Amino acid sequence: MAAKRKRPANAYVTGALLQRVAGVMLPFYQAVASSETFARKWSRALLSLDLDRMLKLLRAVSRGARKERLGIGTNAIGYFVSFPAAKPIWQYTDGVTIPPGTVQYTFETRIHRAIARAVLPLYRELARNRCFAAALAGAIRSGDRRAANAMTRGLVGTAALARVEIESSGLALTFRYKSTQYPYRHLFFRDVP
Repeated sequence: MAAKRKRPANAYVTGALLQRVAGVMLPFYQAVASSETFARKWSRALLSLDLDRMLKLLRAVSRGARKERLGIGTNAIGYFVSFPAAKPIWQYTDGVTIPPGTVQYTFETRIHRAIARAVLPLYRELARNRCFAAALAGAIRSGDRRAANAMTRGLVGTAALARVEIESSGLALTFRYKSTQYPYRHLFFRDVP
């Protein structure tokens, strides 16, 4: 009897899923980038661990978020918005965080706004261009770091983008800004329950 081969960890994401997540999150990142007031409200809710407030803020700016059964989480150094998905993915997550173990109860609004501005072109392209979303998903599935890096950096045009990595059927973008001692990671990934 042949042993059942395990699928590689990155073999799950699809272009359609990336488009769906980007379509919901794009208005949120636009609101963070364009409104200091909104971004400060988000940071306050995050730091006070007020998940209900965070979900209300997200739904206030994203029509797509109102139609989804989203999960939302915070560790007081970042946030995670989870989308239900068919198996074998189950749940796909988008968020921004400082790496755990670095600091506690810190989330800088100005850095979040800078990251939101930086990722807007990537999210626009993912949300609106099915071929681009499929190509990026293909690069993630095959573990093609060079292609994923080139596609991402072609749209995220800031020198603060220090690293692009393929992780858990998604991408981890590490940003390092001179105005903060902490690295920030922008993530979208398969969140295994």
